[in-house]
Amino acid sequence: MALTTPGQSACVYCASSQACDALYHDVAHRLGGLLAKAGWTVVYGGGRSGSMGALAEGALAAGGRVVGIIPRFMQDLEWGHEELSELHVVEDMRTRKHEMLTRASAVIALAGGTGTLEELLEAMTLKRLGLFLGPIVLVNTQGYYDPLLAQLSAAIDGRFMDDRHGGLWSVVTEPDAVLHAIETAPEWSPANRNFAVAR
Repeated sequence: MALTTPGQSACVYCASSQACDALYHDVAHRLGGLLAKAGWTVVYGGGRSGSMGALAEGALAAGGRVVGIIPRFMQDLEWGHEELSELHVVEDMRTRKHEMLTRASAVIALAGGTGTLEELLEAMTLKRLGLFLGPIVLVNTQGYYDPLLAQLSAAIDGRFMDDRHGGLWSVVTEPDAVLHAIETAPEWSPANRNFAVAR
């Protein structure tokens, strides 16, 4: 069963770090506001700190709807944002990832650590298999994703992935370009699982 749902809901992967360059928080706040003003629901990991909190606050300040999905242990640690439109507490990290993606018609990845990278790569893998069909947009602030993009290119060059898998994602440098990237993303079909394995 495909993991996409109707409507305009963007699943945003981002970090909870308070220690990173404040520019990343500014980008998250701007993105939240832009999505809200365009009528998109923001779906994210439910946290209140770092880029996660900035994203939510940017969307809420612009009158947007923000849905957080947080594992129970994080809620028990009081990491959750208390002013969201909806906050869903789930049992574990795997359920959280599944819930976030099933609610999304598009995925946006901001800079982040292992959690963000894991979520992003899982979304790419599911799209490669035809189980998620929406656009995936990387916001490459200050070239943050350059090493990952180089690794993905190496995977394609090494024939671990098909050349066509370069169309799984789009890259922008500013949050202002995200909505255009979503609107102009190539359509992805479940039939594309026919080349999920490079031959």
